[in-house]
Amino acid sequence: MKLVIKEINDKNYNEALRLKVKKGQEDFIETVEECLNEAKQISLWRPVGIYNYNQIIGFAMYGLWENEGADGRVWLDRFMIENEFQGRGYGSESLKLILNRIYNEYNRNEIYLSIYENNDLAIKMYEKIGFQFNGELDINGEKIMKLEV
Repeated sequence: MKLVIKEINDKNYNEALRLKVKKGQEDFIETVEECLNEAKQISLWRPVGIYNYNQIIGFAMYGLWENEGADGRVWLDRFMIENEFQGRGYGSESLKLILNRIYNEYNRNEIYLSIYENNDLAIKMYEKIGFQFNGELDINGEKIMKLEV
């Protein structure tokens, strides 16, 4: 396993669009196409592909919302691993890599995400990394988790 993160651009846009989650997970995350369209409209979002060597295996989108809280909040807004690569350890390792990138890019001690309370597998992975529920809900009613770095 040799994981790397690459910005989504014209060269890898179409391969990112092919990423899909497993059946039953579709309601937990927007499609990559929806994410990329949102990133075009809101320049705060940073969409990236997760690669194992040269093969795309996942997608993430993150950004800093300066108008939230006293100093703004950094959000890991989207994170997914392609269905055929799930269950092989790519999720946890990719998440660590993304979080390291976010920390280095924004130099913030807290990273936030929102999650559906019935997304048990993702919650377990996030908790294993150190995320904890903070008692807040986002505007869509999803529970908010926070990682203190």
